[in-house]
Order: sequence, then structure tokens, then C-alpha cells
Amino acid sequence: MAQWDRLRQLSDVYRQELHELYDRDALPMDVRHYLSVWIEKQEWLRAAQDPDRAMVLFQDLLSNLDIQHSRFVQEESFLLQHNIRRYKQNFQNYQDDPCTLARNILWFLEKEKEILDRADLAEQVQFLNVAQEAMEISSLQDLERKMAGLRNDMQCMEHTMSCLEEQQDEFDFKFQTYKMEGKVINKAVKKEQMKFFQQLINRLDECRKSTLSDLHKLLDKTEELINLLVKKELVEWQRRQQKACIGAPDSVCLDQLETWFTCVAVCLFQVREFLSKLEELVGKVSYANDPVKAQKPALQKRADTLLKDLLKSSFVVETQPSMPQGKGPLVLRTNVQFSVKTRLLVKFPELNHSMKVNVSMDRYRRFNVLGNNTKALNMAESQSGGMVADFRHLVSDNDLRISLSVTEELHIVYFNTVFEQKGLSVELQACSLPVVIISNSSQQQSAWASVLWFNMISQDTKDVLFFANSPAAAWPQFGEMLSWQFLSATKRGLNDAQLEMIAHRLFGKKQSYDNCKVAWSKFSKENPPDTFYVWFDGILVMVKSYLEDLWRDGHIMGFVSKGKEKSLLKKKQRGTFLLRFSESVIGGITFSWVETTITGEPDVKTVQPFTKTDLSQIPFVEIIRNFQILEAENIPENPLLYLYPNTPKDEAFGRYYSERTGAVYPRPFSLFCHEQLVVMTVCHWSCRNTLDARSPMSCDMAQGEGLEPMNGLYGEAAGESWLSLLSHPAENPIQQITLRSSKSSVLPSLFWPCGVVKSMWTMLSIKMSGTAVILVNFSLVSYGAVGCFY
Repeated sequence: MAQWDRLRQLSDVYRQELHELYDRDALPMDVRHYLSVWIEKQEWLRAAQDPDRAMVLFQDLLSNLDIQHSRFVQEESFLLQHNIRRYKQNFQNYQDDPCTLARNILWFLEKEKEILDRADLAEQVQFLNVAQEAMEISSLQDLERKMAGLRNDMQCMEHTMSCLEEQQDEFDFKFQTYKMEGKVINKAVKKEQMKFFQQLINRLDECRKSTLSDLHKLLDKTEELINLLVKKELVEWQRRQQKACIGAPDSVCLDQLETWFTCVAVCLFQVREFLSKLEELVGKVSYANDPVKAQKPALQKRADTLLKDLLKSSFVVETQPSMPQGKGPLVLRTNVQFSVKTRLLVKFPELNHSMKVNVSMDRYRRFNVLGNNTKALNMAESQSGGMVADFRHLVSDNDLRISLSVTEELHIVYFNTVFEQKGLSVELQACSLPVVIISNSSQQQSAWASVLWFNMISQDTKDVLFFANSPAAAWPQFGEMLSWQFLSATKRGLNDAQLEMIAHRLFGKKQSYDNCKVAWSKFSKENPPDTFYVWFDGILVMVKSYLEDLWRDGHIMGFVSKGKEKSLLKKKQRGTFLLRFSESVIGGITFSWVETTITGEPDVKTVQPFTKTDLSQIPFVEIIRNFQILEAENIPENPLLYLYPNTPKDEAFGRYYSERTGAVYPRPFSLFCHEQLVVMTVCHWSCRNTLDARSPMSCDMAQGEGLEPMNGLYGEAAGESWLSLLSHPAENPIQQITLRSSKSSVLPSLFWPCGVVKSMWTMLSIKMSGTAVILVNFSLVSYGAVGCFY
């Protein structure tokens, strides 16, 4: 199939990439479409290196466009006629340099191939996922069949025991009758009777042997199912629970496991009853070489061992320890309540409230659990009616002062109970996943990093010395964990492009990151306090608190480097902007847009990042909505027109806008330097007592994210800062500055510099219906500032 035909059949995601590829004039999509067969047959690589060959293809291209134009004339397609004529005129600019045209077309064809390769890879991955899901479904179906087979075998065993008992009763009745009738004198008759009773005994012996053989087979099947449940299904559930604790969207429902565990436990209790019945039958009738006497003890021991193993594995921690206000589970703070829930996966209603569960903690560093640390297993506190003990008001306490290193110390919470049923007594113990215990909220972030790292890597849930020699994490595993953090917090994870940016930040530019590994020190200990996790978590907290809707709806590109941002925007029309997270400011978000210079070249500008301090005062969509700069004519204009790739701003963000009436947001005022005029437009006062400066800067000039805020500039310092700015505009790369203040009392210190500078300023203030208009003239140089305060 032709390459263009394959591209047209791709899914919407990859067709969107195709639209973005042809969102430029170098090769219009109309030309690519109508001349697709001819374009794909040409040797563009050779033409890009051979001017003569390139000229031939150039002339052929123009001829083909003439043919298409004639066709559209016949079809009376007025618009297509116009487009084809315009495209031909544009291509004629390559007449002196046809090799450039060849290189351009070759570049488009190679980019198309990349899109097809990504689509093919995605299809293969989808196929593997479907195959994996099919295997999992098949495995579950196989387990269900085995469970059904076990239940059927138990019913057959009940029938076999009934037949055995009837057969033994028949023998016992006839033999007792024979003894009651007295001695038989006739030897021949006696011999015949003994032969008859021997036949009955032989039949009974065969029946007993057959029953014992069936019991062995039944225990074999039971053992196989227990191995599947304990060593496979339960282990997989425990791993899913580990991952779910750190945000993975894995199911941790225990209802199906409870059904299976209960089924096998009930069967084993029935086997114990069968063995008890055999012992009762042997007590009534026995004989030499009785197989029951020889095999019953081993069968009893095996059945009890299997049942005990099943019961010990059936006591689990359903909900891991967590605090109401924590970042996540498994981080506990001393003297703060936490909750945890245990569950018994064998459901016997007669045990309701009879089993007492006691909770304790390892004695390392002398931690204790305070509160009501003993509860009964009951079915009332479980939504599914399972046997649970829900501890809701426990407190972790200790008498030692904890250092920061405690965030790498792991502790285990233990739960103990005794299962007593039908003469069987088994001590059961369940353990929580390792928890981190802190003494101060400042340790919570570091503690949660430890929880993430442990549960991402370790499958040994009792390895409390894990951080003594923590292994590194493979990038695919690490990237997946990072995506879970956003998925669990905002219902939208990280896509491949965003993960690639993070990988680039960690490892630098590489062809593939699959074999890269992240060390624990790189994740949470290197360059404290500005570790990788502090940076990542700062972004996550900001998004969850202020940008969740925008992130979930896909409006924030987020994790994209400055270089990638520049390459994306320079290919777009003027006013296209994107939103990304700051690489240097913890918990910062910024936006960049593309402008057009006087020479027609694209110029990308970026504002200094906004942090949670800013976003707590004004919604980010309102910042985008009301952001303005002054053009050469001193007319305020919002340069943000299209959200990348080409969505009109109001179409993307309109539903988030607040109503004008009844919702007054503090908006910053901006200062724009142009030639010899400084114009300052001021909107609502901010709710802060600080004075900040924000600068949209050209990406070519900005080394970092933008200028640092100038906090707390008042009086003489403020005056000197503004004097310096106004006196040397040519030396200052600042194009726009956003300032914030909170009280009108700040105005004199802002516009009335102290000392010798004061004599150079004049101030006129006119108040009209709550509006203050301030005119400031600088007497030594021809700069002015006009401010309007609402």
C-alpha cells in the first residue's frame, strides 16, 4: 500500500500528527495528496545532491500541478483551482535552487515514515496487551474450572463415604446376625458362611482402599489449588496492593480471593470430617491389614498441614496503615491517629466476633501502638460482608527524638489472632507493608519518597533493611511510577513525550532510555533540598491544588524542555503558546508564545514562572485570559491567541473563565518599555504586601526561566530600582514587568524615591469615583509613567 494511503488510514491520534506536520507552506497537504503517487516514485535523495536531477523533478512538479489545475477547471472546483495556482507560484521560487525543494520534500517523506513507525509500534504493543489480557482471562478461567472440579469431587466423595458406610453396615448386620444364631455344627455350612463373610470383608477392604485413594487424589488437587492461591494469586494481589499504594490503577478487591480461599478451606474441613468418619467406621469394623489404620494418620497430617497453611496465608492486611491527612499510606507520624484494616479470607459466619485481633509494632527504636489495639473480626464493618477488623484510631508513639534519617527506617505493624474451629487451633499473623514513622510534618515529603521507592522496587515486604543497600530502578519502571503519581492525583498520567523530557533531565540526550537506571541517591538524596523528587513533587502538588482541570483536559503540555518548546513554537503561527512546568523553580508553571520579528522571523518569549503563591491569588486561566503587553502603538494586546498546536485560546479555556460580575480577581499591572515612553497599566490590587517583577523574555536571551522576583522593594530601594530601570532601558533586556502591591500606602514609596532622587520627581494624584490616576514625570530624562488603579 502506498505510504500516503497508509497515513490516511491511521487513528485520530496519528492523523493529528500528520496535520501538524503539514501545518506549513513548504509542502502543502493538497499537493501531497493529489500528487502522492508521483511524489513517492521519485528519487528525492538523489535530487537533493544532484542539481540537474533536482531541476528535472522541479519541472515535472510544475507540469503535474498544471495537469491538476486543468482537472479542477473541468470539475469547476473554483477553490482548488485557486489553491493549485497559488502553490505553483510559490514553488517557482525554487527555480534557482531546486535541490532545496528536493531536500524539503525528502524531509516530509521521512517524517511521514516516522509517524507510520510509531503507529506500527503502538499497534504491536496493543496486540501484546490484548494477548496478555487473554492469557490472564484464560488463567482465571482455568482456576475457576479447577475450583468447580474440586467441588464436584467433594460431592462424589460424600457419595463414596455414604456407600462405604452402607456397605460396612451391611457386613456388620449380617455378621452380628450370624453370631446371634449360634454355632453351626455342619462344617460345610460353616465353611460356606466364612467364605461369604470373607467376600464381604474383601469388598469392604477394596471400598476402603478406593476411598483412601480418592482422598489422596482430593488432597493432591487441594494442594495444587492452594499453591495457585497462595504462591500465585495472593502474591500477585500483594504486588498489586504495593503498586496501588503508590498510585497504580490496579484492582485490590479481595472478594474473588475470599471466595476461592473459603471454597478450599470448606473442602479441607470436609476432608477432616471424612477422616473422622473413617476412624469411626474402623472403630466398628476392623481386620488385619486394615488400610485405614495404615494410611489415615498420614492423610490426617497432610490435611491439617494444608489447612493450616491456607489459614495462615488467608489473614491479610486489606487496607495499609494511613493517616487522614497524609500524602499517602505507609507514612505515620508519632502521636497522630492512623487507620488500618485486616481481613480473613476464609469466611465462616459462625466465627463472627469470636476471633480477637491484636495489633503491635516492632520494638526497634521502641515504637508502640497506643489506643484500642484489640478488635474482633466481624462482618458488619465490611461492605462485602468479609471477616474484617478495622482499626481506625491507633496512634504511633515513641520516647526517642527522631532525626531526618528516620525517613529511611522501615517498620512493620503486626496483627495476631487465633483461628479455632472444629477442633483446629491455628495462630495467625498478618504484617503491614513497611511503614515510615516521622515526628514532624517537614519529614513527610522525604518519607513518601522512601515509600515510593521501596514499593516500586522491592517485592520482599519484610525487608526493613532495604535502604541499607537500595538497588537502582530501571527507567521503564521508574517512569511508570512517576506517571502513577499524576494518574492517582489528577486522573491523567504522563504520556511518552512528557516521560522522555524527564528522562532527558535525568540522563541527558540518549537514543533510548530503556537500559538507563536511576539510583536512590539521584531520586531523593542528591543535592538536598533540591532533589529530583522535591522538584517533581512540587509540580504535582501545584497541579493538584490549582491546575487539576487544565491538566486532566490535556491543556498543559507540562514536561517539555526549553529547547523542545522553542522548536515546537517556531513552526507555528504568531500567537501560538504552550504551558510548561519550570525546570528550575520548584512548583512553577510558565507559558511561552511565538512572536514575529520585523524581519519576519519567529521569536519565542517566555514569562517568569508562576508558583502556588501566585495561583492562590488568581486562577491561572485568568492570568492567561488577561495577560497583556503593549505594542508599538501603545495599545494593550494579549499575545496568547492559540493553545498549541492550533486551538483558539477562548475555545480551549472558555469554560474555565469566571464571570465578570461578582468575581473580582487581583490582576497584576504591567510595565512595557518602548523607545522613550514607559506605560504602566494597573488592574486590581494583589492580596500581598510584596512588590514583584515578572519579565517576558526572548528565549534567545533568557538563560533561565526569567528574572527572579524583587520582593519587598519599598522606599529608597524601590525608587532606586525604578530609576535604574528607567535610566538605562537599552541595557536592560526586560520587555515587560509585572508588579504587585497591596495597600495604597505603598504608592508613595513606590513612586516617590527618597533622598536626592526625590527632587527629580513630581507627582499628581487625581481621585475620581474610587479611581486614582497618577502621572509621574522624570525631569532629567524624557521618560514618563502613567498608572491607572482600579
